[in-house]
Amino acid sequence: MNISSIREAFRNKQFSNLDPIRESAVVVPIIKIDNKLHILFEIRALSLNNQPGEICFPGGKIEKNESALDCAIRETVEELNICRDNIEIIGKLACSVTPSNMTIYSFCGILNNVNFDSIKFNKHEVASIFTVPIDELLNQTPLLSDMAINLTPPQSFPFHLIQKEEAYSWKVGICPSYFYKYKDNIICGATAKILKNFLDTLEQTGLSSQEKAI
Repeated sequence: MNISSIREAFRNKQFSNLDPIRESAVVVPIIKIDNKLHILFEIRALSLNNQPGEICFPGGKIEKNESALDCAIRETVEELNICRDNIEIIGKLACSVTPSNMTIYSFCGILNNVNFDSIKFNKHEVASIFTVPIDELLNQTPLLSDMAINLTPPQSFPFHLIQKEEAYSWKVGICPSYFYKYKDNIICGATAKILKNFLDTLEQTGLSSQEKAI
């Protein structure tokens, strides 16, 4: 082993995440209804194995050799049964990592020439859809509650290999949880976190909520 061999090992190295993670991508879809801009949400089908009945954005797991953007668009097409040409991606939001180690890539998109009442969504994946006016969301302060994330090693963990062994002080993470309410719908979890990122982006423009809804 020498410096040259180490240089060669790192030459043109394609870096990826060190820890194994799951990756998904979603679209925050904007749709115009009665000349007002709304955000479209889905309620996941009750027959799904993962998070049935929860409110979410269109999206799903990134497949092998698929980009996050391609995944977000593909899943939106499949779940809402709309044409790819009707989806105009206008920006990318910050990605987020859930407590369950899922990385979510988020994109903001406009659903052009799509009539909400005519959307025939995929009932195998989606129980129902609804929209919330953007100005309603901008005028709302979400409930914030911090959630502690604790590391709990199993009994088989090699405690004898770390300092203080079983008395070791494991760090506790804090994950902010946001809650938005509109009529009978509670938007929470990763969806609320992505929504807040979207709304914060609008707020940073300095425009009024009325201007943003036009």
